[in-house]
Amino acid sequence: MSEIVGSATPEPEDPAVLAKRRRFLWRMILVLVGGTFLDGYILGIIGPVTGTIEHDDPRYTAIWIGLEASSAMLGILIGSPVGGWLADRLGRRPILFWDLVLFTAFSALQFFVDGPWQLFLVRLGMGIAVGVEYAVGQPMIAEFAPVHLRGKLLGTTLVAWYFGFMVAFIIGYYLNAAGVHWRVILGSSTIIAVILVIGRIGLPESPRWLWSRGRTEEAHEIALEYMDTAYQTDMAKAASDGVVGSFGMLFSPAVWRSTVFMCVFWTCAVAPYFAIATFADNVMGTVGLTGLLSGVILSVFAWLGVTWTTLVIDRYSRRSLCVPTQWAAAVLLVVIGLWAGAPAPIMLVMFLAYSFLNAVYTCLTMIYPAEIFPTEIRALGTGFSAAVSRLGAAGGLFLIPLSLDHLGFTWTMIFAAIVAFVGALVSQILAPETGGKSLSELASEVTH
Repeated sequence: MSEIVGSATPEPEDPAVLAKRRRFLWRMILVLVGGTFLDGYILGIIGPVTGTIEHDDPRYTAIWIGLEASSAMLGILIGSPVGGWLADRLGRRPILFWDLVLFTAFSALQFFVDGPWQLFLVRLGMGIAVGVEYAVGQPMIAEFAPVHLRGKLLGTTLVAWYFGFMVAFIIGYYLNAAGVHWRVILGSSTIIAVILVIGRIGLPESPRWLWSRGRTEEAHEIALEYMDTAYQTDMAKAASDGVVGSFGMLFSPAVWRSTVFMCVFWTCAVAPYFAIATFADNVMGTVGLTGLLSGVILSVFAWLGVTWTTLVIDRYSRRSLCVPTQWAAAVLLVVIGLWAGAPAPIMLVMFLAYSFLNAVYTCLTMIYPAEIFPTEIRALGTGFSAAVSRLGAAGGLFLIPLSLDHLGFTWTMIFAAIVAFVGALVSQILAPETGGKSLSELASEVTH
């Protein structure tokens, strides 16, 4: 094994080698981060047009609008574990390419839908493809990233998600105001998808996945071409016995704590935010905000929060960014709910503070899965956790318009606070510290 790592390694000072590696890293970041941008985009683009859809076609009742908004989430519930299972067996590269082709096809079908069932099924298909992206994209980045950049690169994927959500809401708002048909507005994601499909042609396979499957020579060739000596040395410390991951391994004595933590933490992080942000017009209307500002302001502060977290992720421990911020966000939601009659400026400040805090710890949902699951189940663990989280988020998206109508603002916020408190408690007990450690070192800590 040591002979493989040391053979014919290019000098790290070689400018041509370093330039090639930098170009590859930038390309990989752009095409993989673009996948999470798309996820944010398709979830954000439907918000500005839900009222138009309901007005234009009486078949779209309040229940159907809730289903259309949550359909992509339900698709992620299906696609994430299936995509992770396939990626751990067939490899990262083919799954990443063909799932985006699938997404593009479903996205284009939005131009032609006629009726609630068709729109639901099409966006369900898009969600399945996005779920696969969740399961494979983050592990792919982690398995190529240098240790000192891993946190920042994984955090960047969530920066892209919030940016996609925010951009989509702005585009959707102005196109809707200009009278563009809602089918065209929803189908605009097809343009981005086509660009990303082209960009992913020719990406190499993950050397760490190849190594874990016992294909050490192939792994070494790719690592030699694209990665530095430190990466190759660390990769060689990992097991290369060809073990194939399974769902059962997620609940094995060595891994169950990671699985439970990720599922609960991720669910409690995203469910309240998705529900509040997707129906921001309704929620912000209670504090006197209307128009574009009401729909995008939460996303702006969330984007600021996740951007700040990505910039400082390696200066603070993972736990210090994950645990205290959840407790603070939960308390804020309680205050928002109980102080429903607060002056509008104060209420707005509290919502914006919640959005920022939520983004800080939600950033860790893009980092922790790739670090706490070993290579043989990294995609499956990420996909399974994402699926569970999206089940909770889909429930929030479906229930919040009904809750606002039947229970009112106060109880809706209290229920959101309870979810946030559960996430904080579980994270306090189970959240690990993974910063500054190589993937081989982290895998050794989990399995021993």
